[in-house]
Amino acid sequence: MRQLTTEDLKILEVDLKNHFPQSLQVYGCIVQLNRTGQRADPVSVFVDLWPDYRVVLIKPEIRETGDLFKDLTVFSKNDVYLRDLLAQTDVIDWKMYICLAAELHHEKMLEFVAINRDVPMKKEAVCFKLVLREPSKCSQIDSLSLKLSSLNESHLALVNSTWKFGCEHSKVMIKNMILNFPSCCVLDEDDRPVSWILTYPSCALGMLYTVPEHRGKGYAKALVTIMSKRLHSQGYPVYCFIEEKNQLSYRLFTSLGFTEEPDYKASWFVFNDF
Repeated sequence: MRQLTTEDLKILEVDLKNHFPQSLQVYGCIVQLNRTGQRADPVSVFVDLWPDYRVVLIKPEIRETGDLFKDLTVFSKNDVYLRDLLAQTDVIDWKMYICLAAELHHEKMLEFVAINRDVPMKKEAVCFKLVLREPSKCSQIDSLSLKLSSLNESHLALVNSTWKFGCEHSKVMIKNMILNFPSCCVLDEDDRPVSWILTYPSCALGMLYTVPEHRGKGYAKALVTIMSKRLHSQGYPVYCFIEEKNQLSYRLFTSLGFTEEPDYKASWFVFNDF
């Protein structure tokens, strides 16, 4: 495998657009990387061949235990290419905990790899991929009536405690998101966040949450709209992942113009115990 250079990554970003929507998650990671550099979220990007790559693998650098919580993200033009790479490469340490972000249709192939690697595997989550192509279609929001801000490190415990997958090990990932990637929140009269949304290293919008006593005020709709327009104006892809059972969020995002990519569902597969 070849590890890509800074210049290679610029070329890759352009080419990945030719493989939407399958490549969107890896594309988003490369976009963030090209704009923020390694200071934000240290990763290594590998391809099987260059420049005629067939598989892209984005691997987080493991510097502390919490880094294991970050995703190993892949895009492949063909199941066979990805299977062969996972079966043969020594880039991945299969003795460690791995959370692999990939398309759902890779599931059977990944089960085959797990059996041959003799490692346990489970499917952690399956999500709809919703994309906003025309942010101008979002409703106009009276943001002047809202007290808006970005999240900061003092809000880490609050965000972590309300996220579905939040735990001690997720703090490193969330801290990185707060410090380096776009976020937005609504503050109350005491400057405490009561509703917020973050951006993942893949550019996907996520961790949208409103504290119970402030629900029904349109905060979530306002934050999604504001962030969508902001990201689009800065050249970022605007999309999100919604878990299959989360119909409330599905309705919210689709009401704002996000559309589902019906042939492609995103999944997270876990290998080994944390």
